[in-house]
Amino acid sequence: MPLYAILIHFDPSAEHDAAELAEHDRHSDDLIRAGALVAAYALTPPETARSLRADGETDGPYTESKELIAGIGIVEASDREAALALARQNPAMRHGSGVEVREVAGAYLREADTAAAATAPAADVTAG
Repeated sequence: MPLYAILIHFDPSAEHDAAELAEHDRHSDDLIRAGALVAAYALTPPETARSLRADGETDGPYTESKELIAGIGIVEASDREAALALARQNPAMRHGSGVEVREVAGAYLREADTAAAATAPAADVTAG
């Protein structure tokens, strides 16, 4: 069955409270119970980003945009319309933002314990 990435947008100038975050958690739980959610990743705030380009590095997100990516969900759906139906249920749709849906064209997932790796602190590769 095809995989679809759901990119969850948010407006960094808007307020986001604990109730809204809980709504996202309930939505994820619903997708898990339905057997549709394959993976989900919440991202840290955009001000923690470091953008790399050929001409240098900058703090924060590279793009100047009203909406930024808050997280990514990977769902399994029979077709694009089924993926869009799942995406329409995302709480971001009710909180002034939205989602973007794209079919996954290719993927790699390390076979090691990815849950532990995803929560482990990043190694400092600049230390010498």
